[in-house]
Amino acid sequence: MGLDLITIIFGMKVRQARLEAGLTLTDLARQCEMSASYLTEIEKGRKYPRADKIVKMAAALGKRYDDLVSIKLDPSLRYLETTLASATVRRFPFEEFGLEPADALGLVTRDPDRASALLHAIVEITRRYDLKEEEFLRAALRSYQEIHENYFPDLEDAAESFTQEFGARYGLDEEPLVPLATLEAILLNEYGYTIDDTAIAATEELRHYRALLLPGRRPQLFINNRLYARQVRFILAREIGYRYLGLKERSLTSTTDEVTSFQQLLNDARAAYFGGALIMPRGRFLADLEDFFALPAWDPEPFSAMLTTYDVTPEMLLYRFSELIPQFFGLKLHFLRFHHTTGTDDYQLVRHLNMNQLLVPSGIGLFEHHCRRWLSIRLLPDAAANPLPVGVQISEFLETGEKFLCLGFGRPMVLTPGVSSSVIIGFRVDAELHKAIRFLDDPDIPRTIIHETCERCPLRPDQCAVRAAPPAILLARREQTARKIALNQLKAHRAPGD
Repeated sequence: MGLDLITIIFGMKVRQARLEAGLTLTDLARQCEMSASYLTEIEKGRKYPRADKIVKMAAALGKRYDDLVSIKLDPSLRYLETTLASATVRRFPFEEFGLEPADALGLVTRDPDRASALLHAIVEITRRYDLKEEEFLRAALRSYQEIHENYFPDLEDAAESFTQEFGARYGLDEEPLVPLATLEAILLNEYGYTIDDTAIAATEELRHYRALLLPGRRPQLFINNRLYARQVRFILAREIGYRYLGLKERSLTSTTDEVTSFQQLLNDARAAYFGGALIMPRGRFLADLEDFFALPAWDPEPFSAMLTTYDVTPEMLLYRFSELIPQFFGLKLHFLRFHHTTGTDDYQLVRHLNMNQLLVPSGIGLFEHHCRRWLSIRLLPDAAANPLPVGVQISEFLETGEKFLCLGFGRPMVLTPGVSSSVIIGFRVDAELHKAIRFLDDPDIPRTIIHETCERCPLRPDQCAVRAAPPAILLARREQTARKIALNQLKAHRAPGD
């Protein structure tokens, strides 16, 4: 559902004028010979009345017709008009969150001055940090996934239906896993694809893409031949997802060059979810999770073995954890992916889901250093030398005492030499986790005190050997607190009557 700026502004003006005139909804509706419910729809920006109705409304409100229908706003509200007209607001997926655009913008019609100030602030923040529309849309997608605990039963069912539909024809029920060659054959035979694995690697400007699609009567899928077979397998499964689910609006490249809508991002996520469910079937995966959680002690071998069992990358595996565990084990978790360039002190959080509501510093204006004690960070230097370091850690936040069991992998990036990636899944340590994961009490699991960023951490240099920056923000806050205390003391010693 799009946002109709003219209708929104008209509704706002009507409400303002009605309140200025001291009229209730019922009063104005009666004078204009319309229902109070219809007038409510007008004021909320959902309906735009006929010209004859507007004439009656203008007379009842003591306004000129032209002033009421004009989209020009007072100077104090100019940012309101600009923001409502922005692509970000107009494309925001209100309906995916159970809202209509006018519902989300109710503040506008209730208190235009404050709404204008708020939206002005948003505009300024956007400009200052050079935020792109796609960043808002990606944040909306993450929120959508987190609200649903990243579990979508319709996609799980679709993956199972696909296997049943094509099982006999392609021998899917004869194999423990869907082979790469079978996925390729399905794309060729059922959906008319041609597949090329030479063009991308041969073109320097395209070498960072995993895959490219040229749509048409006979779609052409280009795959980077430098990828591992397990990565290609997922690309094919995801591509089948687009076709089987009938997803039209989509990205045509593995690394999205342009985000045109929330629907595009949502369809990309749905196709990827389908692909993961296809190559890591729900029933079998849940059984393997139960076996893994039942281990009496932490053992990295069964954990790593799941990569081979399903022929997937660490990110595919742990992301599948994030899809099934909250729903079927009742555990809250978070998923983090970091990147690190060898020889630098730069650690970037590039992907996350946060059903734990874990305080993970990220987003606009972050120029701080993530705590180097996090498992996500610790795995990255090792990934440059070790093809697949595996880690486990119970992390305890210094100030809150909250504990998380973290499991993860590190690995070098295939298409980006010198860059390593780490992925971890983290579970909040509570009574439910103790019930679900038997090896949680293994004394050999490292216990580590962590914080958010070095700039906020109170640990002294002798207490933390990996500090990457001084505690500048912590010290600034302490100075502010000291000033407040001194000011309060000064006020307390004022002579009576001063």
